[in-house]
Amino acid sequence: MKKTFKLTNTKIKVARVVEGVKHEVRKYLKRERRKKLPEGVDFWDFDCKFGGTAEEATEIHLSEINKCIDEAEEKQLESFYIEILAKPGYRLKKKLGEEK
Repeated sequence: MKKTFKLTNTKIKVARVVEGVKHEVRKYLKRERRKKLPEGVDFWDFDCKFGGTAEEATEIHLSEINKCIDEAEEKQLESFYIEILAKPGYRLKKKLGEEK
């Protein structure tokens, strides 16, 4: 998903637009996670970017998306850019006796 979302709308309040954006992001993540995993892959991982525009976008962790959307609402941005790309994820095996 590479998309620029507009937060300004003449008929809908900003809070409702933000809720819609978060819903669309969650729906996309669910859809991607349901896809069949390739051979030897443990899970779907995601590369995420967030910014005011596509050129300004910086890498963020998947868990920070909602926080970044809330910050964009607080800063009263007119629009923002989100990029979420699925990639194969591999679990790392812990060595015996290794702690967290």
